[in-house]
Amino acid sequence: MHLILLGPPGAGKGTQARMMERYYRIPQISTGDILREEVAAGSTLGKLANSFMKKGSLVPDEVVIEVIEERLSRPGYARGYILDGFPRTLAQAEALDRVLGLAGPGIDLVLSLVLDEEELVQRLAGRRVCERCAEVFHLSFRSPRSPGICDSCGGPLVQREDDREETIRRRLQVYKSETAPLIDYYRREGKLKEISAVGNPEAVKERIDQVLKGSFGL
Repeated sequence: MHLILLGPPGAGKGTQARMMERYYRIPQISTGDILREEVAAGSTLGKLANSFMKKGSLVPDEVVIEVIEERLSRPGYARGYILDGFPRTLAQAEALDRVLGLAGPGIDLVLSLVLDEEELVQRLAGRRVCERCAEVFHLSFRSPRSPGICDSCGGPLVQREDDREETIRRRLQVYKSETAPLIDYYRREGKLKEISAVGNPEAVKERIDQVLKGSFGL
């Protein structure tokens, strides 16, 4: 299975991609995680990406495409993968088609997670991430046993800059203007399936599983 997960910030793409990775045993490719790794490492790419991420803006297409092309060239991705956070623009989608045309199988299915904007803001503003192991918690839905402390490794929990409400609102506007047109792009190709992201992660995964079973006969 060669899959794309689409959806606005806070819809649960990362959570669903990790659950699918474990269940279906195909790797997740998260551009957000890769770029944050580069930011933490202080690399040239990380510094460039951070200058955009802090403002809630998209990292330029050419930077993200380079990251994805490098990952897809590694061993272990021929059997399948889940693209989480890419593509985000029509230009990226067209570039991905070109890369896949040279590198192997194309995209089989695009899953688009759908959720109300105010619930998206609530989800993101309450999110806290461990500085040490990157485990994700939420003040309302998955609070840590000890406030501000990661259950898994004991590291400090922080609110990322891009999870502050003002930045969230800007991110959602960027999504509407830059990423939402991808829905029409993949619908025209007959690859789009819309999934309600309402409810807990297990309920959303069950909806995804039903779509994948119907599409791939799993």
